Order: sequence, then C-alpha cells, then structure tokens
Amino acid sequence: MLNRYPLWKYLLILVVLLAGLVYSLPNLFPEDPAVQISSERGDATIDARQLERIRTSLGEAGIDIQAVEEQPSSALIRLSDADDQLRARDRISDMLGDEYVVALNLAESTPAWLQSLSASPMTLGLDLRGGVHFLLEVDMDAALEQRLEVNASAMREQLRGERIRYRDTEIEERTISMAFANAEDRDEARSLIAREFPDFDYQSVGEDRGARLVMTMSDQAVQELQDYAINQNLTTLRNRVNELGVAEPLVQRQGPDRIVVELPGVQDTTEAKRIVGATANLEFRLEARPDTPENETETIPFRNSPNRTAELMRDVIITGDSVSNANHSFDENGRPQVNIDLDGTGGTLMNRATRTNIGRNMAVVYIEHKTRDTTVTVDGEEVVEREPYTERGIISLATIQSALGNSFRITGLDSPTEAAELALLLRSGSLAAPIYFVQERTIGPSLGAENIERGVMSVQIGLLLVVLFMLVRYKVFGVFANIALALNVTLLIAAMSLLGATLTLPGIAGIVLTLGMAVDANVLIFERIREELRTGLSVQQAISAGYERAFTSIIDANITTLLVAVILFSIGTGPVKGFAVTLSLGILTSLFTALMVTRAMVNLTYGGKPVKKLWI
Repeated sequence: MLNRYPLWKYLLILVVLLAGLVYSLPNLFPEDPAVQISSERGDATIDARQLERIRTSLGEAGIDIQAVEEQPSSALIRLSDADDQLRARDRISDMLGDEYVVALNLAESTPAWLQSLSASPMTLGLDLRGGVHFLLEVDMDAALEQRLEVNASAMREQLRGERIRYRDTEIEERTISMAFANAEDRDEARSLIAREFPDFDYQSVGEDRGARLVMTMSDQAVQELQDYAINQNLTTLRNRVNELGVAEPLVQRQGPDRIVVELPGVQDTTEAKRIVGATANLEFRLEARPDTPENETETIPFRNSPNRTAELMRDVIITGDSVSNANHSFDENGRPQVNIDLDGTGGTLMNRATRTNIGRNMAVVYIEHKTRDTTVTVDGEEVVEREPYTERGIISLATIQSALGNSFRITGLDSPTEAAELALLLRSGSLAAPIYFVQERTIGPSLGAENIERGVMSVQIGLLLVVLFMLVRYKVFGVFANIALALNVTLLIAAMSLLGATLTLPGIAGIVLTLGMAVDANVLIFERIREELRTGLSVQQAISAGYERAFTSIIDANITTLLVAVILFSIGTGPVKGFAVTLSLGILTSLFTALMVTRAMVNLTYGGKPVKKLWI
C-alpha cells in the first residue's frame, strides 16, 4: 500500500527522537558561575568554620551564594551572578592567604538523572565560554646550550672509551672547547669526534700543553635545532593540554620563536599556567667517586634540604626524554612515588650504567627553568628585565642494588600533588627548550554570554523566518516541515553533546546555515508533489512519486556539501573546524528529518486514506 511505513520504522524514528530529546536536555541547564578553593600543595583542608566565615563575608559584600559543595581538600562555592565571581575570588583570597588557591570556575548544573545517562551539555569554545590565552616565548639560547651540553657529555664519554686524555671542557655561545695535554692527543680526538658529530666546524688551536680543539656548531645545525625546539615544544604542550582535559584547545606556532595557547573554559588560571609553563625535567646521574677529577663533577643541593649537597658526575645517564610512560602511586609506607617506564634506548642506557656500577649511588636530579624580574637603570630610567635561571635539586639519592631495566620508581617527593604533576610532565614529554610567558589574558564568561545571546537571537530570527515562509507557501505540509525543523535542531544539539563537539561562534553560524538548508530537501519534495499533482496523478501517487523522485537530487546536493565540510574540518583550525562540525552534523540530521520524519508524519496523516485534495 502506498504511503505506509512498517511498524519498525515508526518505532525507530520514535527512539531516535526520544534519544535526541534526552541528550539535548542538559543544554537547558547552563553552568553556574563558581569559585573553586583548593590547597596550594594539596595537603591542607577547608573546615566548616572557614566556610562559615566565607559565607558571612560574601553576604556582607552583597554576593549571593547558591550552594557550597565541600570536598576533602577543596570547596566549590556556586554563585547566582557571574559578575560577582571576581569580587568573590578577591575577597576569599584576602581571607585565606597564600596557603590556598582561589580560582574562578564554571560548575555543571545538569540533574543527576541526566548525568546517570551520560548526558552532558555541549562544550563551548573560548569565544563563548571564556578561558585563558597565553603567548609563550621559546628560549632558543637555552635550547642551544642544552644541546651543546649533551654533545659535550657524549664527546667526553667517547674519548674516555678510546683512552684519549683531555683536561677540561668549556661551552660558550655556539662553541665547545676542549683542552688536551699535547697536539697528538688533540689531533686524534679531532678525527674521532668529527666522524660522530658532523654538525660542527672544527679548528685546532695552540700546541703542546696549550693544545685545544674548538668546535663551533654550523648555521644550518643551529637552524635545524631551533625548528626542532619549536616543534617539540608544540607537541609537548599539546600533550599537556590534553592531560588537562580541555575541549578544542588551540596550540600553534606564531613567528620564529613564539607559541599561542588558548584553553576554552579554563577558569583556574593558576593550575593551567603551572602545567602549561612547567619546564621540569629529570636527569639521572651517578654520584662522583672521591678520585674523580674536579672538572668532571658538579655539586648539587638536595631539593628538600638545600643545606645538604652531593657531588655528582657531569655526565648524564638519561633524561626525562627517555620516559615512555609515568604514573603516580604510593609506596609500601604510604609515601608518594612515581612509577617510570623507559623507551628502548633509555632502558639500554640505564641497564648499561647500573650494571657496571652496582653498590654506587645514583641521583635523580629535578630541573626547573624559571625567570625572575630584575630592575636595572638605563639612561636614568628604571627598566624591568626578565632574567632566566635554572634550579637543580636532588630528589633521590639511592644505592644501586642491581641492574635496572626499563621500569623503576622514584621516591622522595613532597606530596601526592607533586608526584601527580611530575608524572604528568614526564608522560606528556619534556620541553626541548624553556618557555616563558610573554602575555597572559583571561577572557571572562561575560563576553561569552553576550556572544551566546547574539548567536541565539540569530538562530531564533532565522528559525522564525523559515517557519513563516514554510507555513505561507506549503500550508499543512509547511507545518510538517516546521515540526521536522524543530526536531532537526534538537537532534543536532544532542549529537554535538554526545560527541563532545565544541560550539564556537562560527559553529553557531553553521547552525544558522543548517536551518536554511534543512528545509531545502522539504522544498524539493513538496514542489515535486505539486508537479505530480498537476500531471494528473492521484494524491497518494503524487506523494509517493514526490518523495521517490526528489530523493536523488537531495542526496547529491547534501553529499557535495558534506564533502566540503569534511575538507574544511581536515585542513582548518579552531573556528573553521567548529563551523565544519556543526555543518556536517546538521546535514546528517537534516537528511533524517526531511526524508524520514516528515514522510512519517505525511504517512500518518494521509496514508491509506481517500484524500481528494492536498493543502500544499
């Protein structure tokens, strides 16, 4: 029989529409502006008396509190108005002091029954939700110095393996200089090193006891190193941002030595800055023997006890670059530790070093690159300059009991928070060069609220115009199309929520475009039905022919648009991807509502009934 669906098709459409309704509902419950209070080191607690003082203080300031949620080492204060966030944060910070971190936050308000179904609202981009924008600068001089240190260490190990005596090593700018007892040793060292290190220009200076080998890194090698430093830092920062769980972050290069990082929805700027900008790395070194020459050792203090020091070898066994995986846990005494897995090369080097040094101490050195501001006078004016410096501290010094392999653990950490952060940094990869914050901007949710309001208004206006046109042009069939259009928007929002897609301002533009395109298929079908009626077909035959003969045109038109959207997503960045995602999902939901949902409504209304005239 014409224009009748089997029962299973009606049930399928009903299930899809119900699922779309359920998973779009969380978007009716916007996130609450909130203030997050947490311990600076993760070991302090917030008691009821402190929370009561905070309540009283905020009440005196006229700041309305929705709710206070207590957690073991933190508290979340939900506010009624986003404009009160900054005032609340500043007031609480003054009360609690430096022991606690007080940060802005956005707290979910989705009902528990929806959360139990894994339903959550769409994530919003930086232009809608607010967040942080960082401009970072890569220290290329430090990258060059680090590479020269590594090369110098490898050269010394090579010379010791061939029993070629050298006196000392100096590193300055792009040059490594090594002193030898005589010219013969120097010439032998030059021929040996030049084969393994072709990126240097070699020069022999002096004779006899003043014989030196000067090695200068070539311009091409310096350029390749700088490109590597930027690309490696980009990869590491992307890994760190992924660990933070930020949706649709932007991490991209800007110019020769700068990186832009945008984190939508991040309100805890302290946490984000600490993770993104952390330059911590590890070095594993052997403790020096009493008879080791002074120029081959380095005195390094312990991180937790600066007055205690140890003499370590300058040569590094491995660094954090060799770590393939790391996670934090607790040892048998309940103290925090980090479990480390090494890659193949790192495991080989560690096994070789520990196998021949059983009974000797090995240190784990924690390295951080930092900056401090110093005030200098230039032409009679005080100018603040950024001075980079490096802190090295021993976090563990233990005796090698047996040869180590690809897996071992690090103890001696202060707190579980420190262990978790160290594991995160090692897992995401170390930076090839230190980075410094040149610019930091926090984009408040108020700007996002204005953008959302304008975007929603544009959707409403577009929807209203389409609805009016369809009603005037197609009468009853226009009602079917408008119902399908509303269901289309519902399904689109549900799909974006389920997939975790991020809505940006260009994404809203994609939704507006989808509204216009969503009725295209219905227009083609309805016009085709009109044509069939004019040729003299019966009502039932005209409806059936209209849907069947318009099908090919609808599929062709939407497939080509979908291909363009896929291309935009594959080659575009942030905003372009947001537009492509909403456009792609909108095309798929439009096809479903136009070809199945409207057909189901038409079938239920006219199918199998003696109809003499259509209101179309």
